[in-house]
Amino acid sequence: MDCIFCKIVEGSIPSKKVYEDDTVVAFHDITPQAPVHILVIPKKHIATMNDAEGEDFALIGDIHRAAQQIARELGIAESGYRLINNCGKDSGQVVFHIHYHLLGGEQLGALVG
Repeated sequence: MDCIFCKIVEGSIPSKKVYEDDTVVAFHDITPQAPVHILVIPKKHIATMNDAEGEDFALIGDIHRAAQQIARELGIAESGYRLINNCGKDSGQVVFHIHYHLLGGEQLGALVG
């Protein structure tokens, strides 16, 4: 498989990890959009949210739990943070391995809606 995130999970591509457990890995984004910009991914390859099924939803819960812990550890839990999942090309998803952007460390612009 030619997935950059799978290669990060297996360790063949280096990353600046901030969290790892049996199911989830989190690391600094190489092109940060905020002072804190962490990518939180499952170790299991799932291309998009639309491809998640069955036990994958428990794994998505693991991702959210990890994001909460990371936000606390990085000191942005109290001030606030954004957790974003892009699904599909029209959303801006570039790497087709489910991932969440954990953004914080400054006042983020309001989203429409």
